[in-house]
Amino acid sequence: MATFVGASLLALYAAPWMIERGVFRPYWLLPRRAWATPVTSAFLHADLGHLFFNGFTFWAFGFSLERTVGSTQFAALYAAGLFASALGTWVNHRREPGYRTLGASGAILAVLFASIVYHPGSSIFILPIPVPIPAPLFAVLYLAFTWWASRQARGRINHDAHLAGALAGVAFVALTEPTVVARLISRLLG
Repeated sequence: MATFVGASLLALYAAPWMIERGVFRPYWLLPRRAWATPVTSAFLHADLGHLFFNGFTFWAFGFSLERTVGSTQFAALYAAGLFASALGTWVNHRREPGYRTLGASGAILAVLFASIVYHPGSSIFILPIPVPIPAPLFAVLYLAFTWWASRQARGRINHDAHLAGALAGVAFVALTEPTVVARLISRLLG
């Protein structure tokens, strides 16, 4: 977390060239061999609001998940989320020369959704909603919204990265600890 917060603040306030060099442009990935940009873009954010939201989500779910799964598995999960979100972005935007994206959202969503699988009894607070939302309900609603929003192609939010990251988080847990997913399914079915 300190790395993406520090790099983002440096780029936003002292070295704006970092954003231009680090942004992920799916169209140019292959022709320019910009192999590093899917990773560099995940350590930079477009503005303070984006950085705050990702940082807060990481803080709220990442540290407890890392204690649950261990640092090595947590790093692998984060990398899987980053890779899946970059791949999803590339697949959906590889024919758009002007498309650009920044942020750790895909990896952060992988962490959030893996945390929901491990801790399905948890709740999520979303302001201004005054009541907690059960984590599994939030997951279903979020996936439905993200899938819909990614089809709308409006705004500056990379919903493809969010969707791919969220699915990568669930898939990662299913592949590395299938008993955790089985326990979640059993709990949801009652």
